[in-house]
Amino acid sequence: MKIKHIQRKKTPFLQRIYLPYIFAGMARTLKHFLQNASDTSKIEFLEYPEQKPQDITKRYRGLHRLTKNEQGELKCVACDMCATACPADCIFITAKELENSKEKAPLTFSIDLLECVYCGLCVEACPKDAIRMDTGIFTKVGNSRESFLIDIKTLSERKEGEF
Repeated sequence: MKIKHIQRKKTPFLQRIYLPYIFAGMARTLKHFLQNASDTSKIEFLEYPEQKPQDITKRYRGLHRLTKNEQGELKCVACDMCATACPADCIFITAKELENSKEKAPLTFSIDLLECVYCGLCVEACPKDAIRMDTGIFTKVGNSRESFLIDIKTLSERKEGEF
């Protein structure tokens, strides 16, 4: 069996310590800083939340909502398909059986927005089209971790394009 040995070329010392690249990056940053400091009229900014972004497409995935049927009841049948499809394991559902029926409904339905990666797999997995991400709300601000746990009441009160 023939084995071919390849000699690696030794990289120069300056390339090994990355100093030229660090200085080049710092020089570029300083150049942009000085340009923006001398002429602030060219800086684009948005005074959020007073001004809303205009470049958000209709297909953008915003915060979640639960849909209702014509009778005003939640379409969710607590099948747990959305929680199963979720790669972040951020959806938590507890089911209850409905009276005089074989069907189930969610007793609790919560989403941890700090864990959610907004992939939309929960929407695709739902057989009843009960969960959607079309609220138009794309930012959530809170002061504590608990404020990012969205419960069934909040999810069912949201409307499409509520932005």
